Amino acid sequence: MTEIIYKEESYKIIGSCMKVHAKLGAGFLESVYQEALEKQFTKDGIPYVREKILKIQFDGETLKKTFKADFVCYEKIILELKAAIFIHRDNFLQTQNYLNATQFKLGLLVNFGESSLKYKRLINGKSIY
Repeated sequence: MTEIIYKEESYKIIGSCMKVHAKLGAGFLESVYQEALEKQFTKDGIPYVREKILKIQFDGETLKKTFKADFVCYEKIILELKAAIFIHRDNFLQTQNYLNATQFKLGLLVNFGESSLKYKRLINGKSIY
């Protein structure tokens, strides 16, 4: 049996995302969902940092270039938000690259742009395509 990485934490995060999607529906910009989700995380007691700057490691060194994750929850889960018609392959690759660069174990890619909330769990080191 395969262990689900950060099972309880990821269920809580997705639950908050579902609450936001149920209230707002599809059609807003990503920034609207990000702001609403921040408020929902506070209500639901989920620890987070919004737009956290993360450093990129290369060959044992830290690069000057950084990237900004939409959220880092529980200090160990990268949460990337989208508000698109569908989740594109590039979105998966972006999140996977964030995991690879930071050595975080789990990334959640959530799309608020569809009629029902869509999400994907990405595990560091696992191939997507």
